[in-house]
Amino acid sequence: MTDADDLRRRTDELLAAHPPATTERLEFLRARFDAGLAWVHFPQGLGGLDAPRSLQAVVDAELEAAGAPGNDPGRIGIGLGMAAPTILRFGTDEQKQRFLRPLWTGEEVWCQLFSEPGAGSDLAGLATRAVREDGGEAGSGGDWIVDGQKVWTSSAHLARWAILIARTDPGVPKHRGISYFVCDMTDPGVEVRPLRQITGEAEFNEVFLTGVRIPDAHRLGAVGEGWKVAQTTLMNERVAIGGARMPREGGMIGVAAADWRARPELRTHDLHQRLLKLWVEAEVARLTGERLRQQMTKGQPGPEGSGMKLAFARLAQEISGWEVEFLAEDGLTYDDWTMRRPDGVDFTGREAGYRYLRAKGNSIEGGTSEVLLNIVAERVLGLPPEPRTDKDVAWKDLPR
Repeated sequence: MTDADDLRRRTDELLAAHPPATTERLEFLRARFDAGLAWVHFPQGLGGLDAPRSLQAVVDAELEAAGAPGNDPGRIGIGLGMAAPTILRFGTDEQKQRFLRPLWTGEEVWCQLFSEPGAGSDLAGLATRAVREDGGEAGSGGDWIVDGQKVWTSSAHLARWAILIARTDPGVPKHRGISYFVCDMTDPGVEVRPLRQITGEAEFNEVFLTGVRIPDAHRLGAVGEGWKVAQTTLMNERVAIGGARMPREGGMIGVAAADWRARPELRTHDLHQRLLKLWVEAEVARLTGERLRQQMTKGQPGPEGSGMKLAFARLAQEISGWEVEFLAEDGLTYDDWTMRRPDGVDFTGREAGYRYLRAKGNSIEGGTSEVLLNIVAERVLGLPPEPRTDKDVAWKDLPR
């Protein structure tokens, strides 16, 4: 049984064999993965040691103290938080060996081809088609030909791989006719177009798929069971967005508190009361996220992650709104409206105007707040589900 002392010993051995000061960054990250210290709760040989998830903090603290390089999780968050747990649960041995190591080291960036122009909140209504070449049977080793359009795709302009859901059987109800694939973003027929946002940047993208050929070996899960596979991705996504570990006064509430302390001339009683309320709510959300991560040590995340993502979106919007109001005319400044395609989102390193504008997307990305409220109501609180008239209707017969 791997314990904290064993992990410290293994970490010391890694540092002795690959001193951070003299080892090239990628070489160190590969060695860390091979030593099982990437994500200790993963199986041996796949970057882990079958250890409790909670012990990852022991490794991280030792490596941070030694000045070891990180794998830039902000840049590869979709791979780490969404693709990896899905591949681990549903992937073949070959898929795990091929994808997990370069995913964790950041050699290969991932994106998520889920939402469509006509299937955002109603994701199961997606229309992107994957047709078996020559009508072959699953497992025959042939290819799938994919046509369709995806939208709101973060990091598509950087990605080597994508997790993709597509309709493989239009003759059954919408949730049952979907399959899950790994798509090579460099293949012919994949076109990525920037989608400019209110911030002026194009962190999101539209992706057009025209005759894209995907081998059956890049399918995750059984044909027609893509919705089941996608649920693992979505639940992990919501935890990744709303339940990230941070210290007290971390994130946006820390920036707001620093502004308050630095600008006493702008303080008012009303703004003080509102900041105190937001501070308490942010701390409650932080501690709730810690409890959720402890629950995850016993298995896959559940629907509670939807509640965390809801809280994150609301707090980000309210805190950024408070900050703009507090800073008055300084809160309205914005550094650069140039259309750029950034590597990620920086909620704490930019000015208040950027945070205010970018936070508007938090209640859309990763599941809209309206949909997440339904999930919390039905799956956490046990309330009756909303009436559905399309439950037993084939997707091809649904009105559009």
